[in-house]
This record gives sequence, structure tokens and C-alpha cells, in this order.
Amino acid sequence: MSTDALADQLRFMKLGPEAQANIQAAKTIIMRELPAALDIVYAQIRAFPETAKFFAAESQIAGVKSKQLAHWDAISSGRFDSNYVRGATAVGEVHAAIGLAPRWYIGGYALVMEALIGKILEERLAKRGFNLKPLPVQQIAGELSALVKATMLDMDLAISAYLTAAEAARTRSEAAVLAQERTNVSGSVGNAMSSLSDGDLTYRLADDIPAEYQQLRADFNGSMEKLQQTMLGISATTQAIRAGTEQIAVAADDLSRRSERQAASLEETAAALDQITAAVKLTAEGATHARDAVSAAKAEAEKAGAVVHEAMGAMGGIEKSSRQIGQIISVIDEIAFQTNLLALNAGVEAARAGDAGRGFAVVAMEVRGLAQRSAEAAKEIKGLISASSAQVDQGVHLVEATGTALQRIVEQVVEINQIVGNIATSAGEQATGLHQVNIAVGEMDQVTQQNAAMVEESTAAAHSLSEETERLAEMIDSFQTGQENIRAAPSPAAKAHSSPAARPLLKAVGGGKPAPARKTGTKSAGKWEEF
Repeated sequence: MSTDALADQLRFMKLGPEAQANIQAAKTIIMRELPAALDIVYAQIRAFPETAKFFAAESQIAGVKSKQLAHWDAISSGRFDSNYVRGATAVGEVHAAIGLAPRWYIGGYALVMEALIGKILEERLAKRGFNLKPLPVQQIAGELSALVKATMLDMDLAISAYLTAAEAARTRSEAAVLAQERTNVSGSVGNAMSSLSDGDLTYRLADDIPAEYQQLRADFNGSMEKLQQTMLGISATTQAIRAGTEQIAVAADDLSRRSERQAASLEETAAALDQITAAVKLTAEGATHARDAVSAAKAEAEKAGAVVHEAMGAMGGIEKSSRQIGQIISVIDEIAFQTNLLALNAGVEAARAGDAGRGFAVVAMEVRGLAQRSAEAAKEIKGLISASSAQVDQGVHLVEATGTALQRIVEQVVEINQIVGNIATSAGEQATGLHQVNIAVGEMDQVTQQNAAMVEESTAAAHSLSEETERLAEMIDSFQTGQENIRAAPSPAAKAHSSPAARPLLKAVGGGKPAPARKTGTKSAGKWEEF
């Protein structure tokens, strides 16, 4: 208590100079009767187990008694200064330190006051010789009230110190408890984090964690549960991905091989199409040449047909001339026959004329001979003309047949020309189509080559993904994610012997604040001796 607070307290209790003088007036009685009063108090202390335990030996009581006598000397002297306050405060602090409840302290003061007040009344009310009268009641009341006020002040100082020390002790105890709880919780959380760092997802904080950390426990255990379930899901998904990537890798390898074979086949197909295209081009060119040749043959056949037509006309003229010559020969033959008749008649007439007609007869014979030879010649010429006419007829027929044949040949050549033209056109179209097909196959070959390269890259990526998935699975396998029996984290108390960080968690009893611990034996004696 500060000096100003003490002054205020003294003014409030009206424990000023007058009251101090009254208590000083009773000092002789107080200090004389105080040892006996203290003996009564210590007798009661010995009689009660609750108080006897604080004094293990009589020497302790003697030491405490001497200190109390010195303290009461200051009270009875009315010296309510800083030294007095320190002494009264020390009493309360010692009581708080040893755990002596204020009720025992108040009880002890009651016994002391009983003895002192009785002695003061007894002495002040007694007659003081023959001529002396008892002290006035007002003076006795002043002494007693001053003693009571001083006692109350002393109890107030001691109990206030007791409460302050008890509060400080309680605060220290609570702080120690909280510190211990924090240490224990920190150890438990440290163990949990250590288990988590080791990959153990089955670790859970125990139920004996303090109530104010239950939310932390619930949050941590919930997070671990979710993490465990997540890792289990990731593990299952990883297994599925691993199986899928293995299938993809196998399929990619197969696809790569097939793509290579397809690329090789397309390359061979492209080469074969090049050869076919070249052959078709040659065929188209040959068909074009054949079409040109057929066109030339057609022209020649048409010319031959014209020649045959002209020959047929010429043969017709020859036949007509032969008929005319035959007619002329018939006329010559008729003339020769008439001439022969005339020569015969002339011979007959010459014979009739005799010698006069002998020369005429000779001429007639010559004429008859010439006529006969002309008839014979005409006959031969007629035979020749008949044979020539027959040959001319045969030639006419042959020429007509030749013309007809040539006409048919021309028609067939025209048809052949159309067919060869169609062949040439089709061959050209085929050549063009094959060229386009060749281009398309070339593009397909390029695309297939690109696809093969992409398939190789995909295969490499699939194998890389499979390896990465395998590494991911190995990392996931490093976590303990047991589904069936999730092991609970051992209580920190169970680990106390092996791990200094894992201390048993303290629990508040009854939910109240702990009272200061009571200390007995030599430690209590030491406190009293210090007082």
C-alpha cells in the first residue's frame, strides 16, 4: 500500500493522533498480556489439524511468536508507517505462501482481541487506590475502539496482501497451467505434424486435449480425415491412370508399328501408282497414235473406195465399149457375110460371063476370101470381145465387191476410230485420275509420315506419362492411408517417457480456478522463520 493510500485509510477509519494516543495509552497492558493471548492462540492452532500441520516443531512457534510481539509493539505504539505496512503485508504474503486461509488468521486475531479487551476492561474499570476513581468510560471506549481499529487495519493489510499474493499465485498457476497446456498441445501437434511429415495420414489427436483446444483437435482431425480420403482417392485415381497409361503405351506402340507399316505400304503404293500412271500415260499416248493411224487408214480406205468407185466407173465404160465393139463386130460380121454373098454372086455371074468374067471371078474369089477372113477375124474378135466382156463383168463384180468391202472396212475403221478415240480419251482420263490419285497418295504418305512421327511422340509421351504416374504412385505409397483401422494417436502422456515434447495434458478440475497449493513441513517452517 502506498503512503497516500495508507493516509486515506487512516483518515477513513478515524485512526488519527487521538486514536493513536489512546492505543499508546493501552500499550503497557497490551504488551504485558499479549504473550498469554498468543499462547491461547497457539494452543488452539495445535488443537486443530488444519492449522497444526503448518508447525512441525515448537521452535517454529517460538520464532513466529517473537515476530508477532515485535509487530504488536509497532501497533500498540501507533506507528502506522511504511515499516508497519511492510510487516503487515509480509504476514499476509506468508499466509498466502503457506496456504493458511484468512479464516484461521481472523480467528487468531479474535482470540487475541478477546484476551486484550478483557484485560483492558478489567484493569481500567478497577479502583485505583483510596482516592482514585475508575477511568471514565469515554477514555476506556477510546482505548478499546483504537485497539479494534488498529486490529482491523492490520487484518485488512494482511488479508489484502494475502488476496493479492493469492491472486498473483493463482495467476502464476493459471499461466503455468496454460503454459503447460500449450506445451502439451504443442507437443501433440508437433507429434501430429511429425507423423504427417513421415506420411502417416492415419494419425489423430487424442481426445484428452484441453477443452479450449478441442476445436483445433476437431479441425486437425477433420483435415487429416479429408486429406486421407483425398489421398485414397488420388491413389485409386493414380492406379486407374497407371493402368490407362499402360494401355495407352501398348496401344501407342502397336499404333506406331502399324503406322510405320502403313507408311511403308503407302510408299510402295505411291511407287506402284507412279509406274501405273507412267504405263497408263504410255497407253494413252499409244491409243492416241493408234487413233491417228486409224484416222489415216480411214482416209486411205476412203481414198481407195473413191479409186474403186472410179475403177467401177471405168469398168462400166469398158463394158459399154465392149458392147459397142461387139455391135461393130456384128456389123462387120454382117458385112463380111453380105460381102461373101456378093462375092459368091459375083463369082456366079463371072462364071456365067465366061472368059469375060474370068478376071471378075478372080476378084470375086479374092473378095470372097477377104470376106471369109474378115468373118473369121470378126468371129475371133467377137469371141475375144465376149471373153473380155465376161472378164469385164467379172471385174465389175469384183470391183463392186471390193468397193463394198472397202465400204465395210471404212465403216469398221470409223467404228475402230471411235473405239480407239474412246480408249484414248479414257486412257487420258485414267492418266489424269491416276495422277490425282498419285498426288493424293503422296499427300496421304506425307500425312502418314507425320502421323507416324506424331505417334512416335505420343508413344514417348505415353511412356513418360507412365513413368511419371509410377513415380506419383510411389510417392502416394509413401503415405499411410489405411482405410479399415485408422489408428488413434497415442495420448501424449503415453509418450512422455520417450518424447520430452509429449507431456500429459492437464485438465481443470471442476472448471474453477486452482487455489494456491498448501505447503507443509520444513518449507512452511522456513516461511514462518522468514516472517
